[in-house]
Amino acid sequence: MPTETGGIKANGISQAFEGRPTLVWDKKSDTLKDSKTGTVYVAKDARWVPQSGQGSPLAVGWKENVGFDNFKSLFANEALRGKFLSVFAWNIAFPLLSVLTTFVLGMLLALLLNDSRIKGRGIYRSLLILPYAIPVFVSALVWASMFNQEFGLINDLTGLNVDWFGDPWAARAAILLTNLWLGFPYMFVVCTGALQSIPGDVLEAAKIDGASPIRTLRSVIMPLLLVAVGPLLIASFAFNFNNFGLIYLLTAGGPFTDGNSTAGSTDLLITMSYRLAIDGANPNFGLASAVAVIIFIIVGLLSFPGFMKTKALEEVN
Repeated sequence: MPTETGGIKANGISQAFEGRPTLVWDKKSDTLKDSKTGTVYVAKDARWVPQSGQGSPLAVGWKENVGFDNFKSLFANEALRGKFLSVFAWNIAFPLLSVLTTFVLGMLLALLLNDSRIKGRGIYRSLLILPYAIPVFVSALVWASMFNQEFGLINDLTGLNVDWFGDPWAARAAILLTNLWLGFPYMFVVCTGALQSIPGDVLEAAKIDGASPIRTLRSVIMPLLLVAVGPLLIASFAFNFNNFGLIYLLTAGGPFTDGNSTAGSTDLLITMSYRLAIDGANPNFGLASAVAVIIFIIVGLLSFPGFMKTKALEEVN
């Protein structure tokens, strides 16, 4: 219930209290005044800062048009630019390597189990799909425990003493291995369906013409396979480009080097944007939004040539 000096608000069933604002806005001077301390705040750099210049700014934000300043900070600020470029380089390498490794392993397994001479193919196929049926967050947490340096299964079985989450390159390798386990069943299923759709008379004609198995794979099977799988590879690249869940659950973007907590060695642009906007000590929604816009542009520019290539592959049919 509003009053002249504030408002009455219920506190439980039988009690209430009269609340009064501690900050009062002066419309004429566009300032905020703390009624308790008498401090006057003015809007500056999207924050309410003390007019006297002494003291901390308020936690309350303020809307201010900054133009392209956030984009300029990403490329003009030397410290931020160095981290942004290193994250960008890993963000390109991670989806490329993920798509390549998962596709190659899934395709090889699909080719192997496409041979009618193998008995129990249905059982093998069912077992290979199991990793895809387990939720990603469960698999990521399990793999994170297996990569533990002291008690993890990986070091125990191999006899190694690798600090998987303390060394930047080891952490990246751990992410790629985990994503290989998570991603190859999808590629296996897709390639299996695509291989079964290839007409048998085409393969028989290649055999009659004297084509070796390697030549048949390279000149007949792969072009027909890419017609069906090509768009899915592009979609897989776009998904892994923004694979927030895997990075955040496995390494949380770390390890962090040089005392910089803004971006880690395994951070993607999406996790860097999340840390800038929410998870950091000083949230900066504007800078995080600029990173998100750049992500959109990059994915669009990288996907367009791929879709043009897959359109050309349709002529194979």
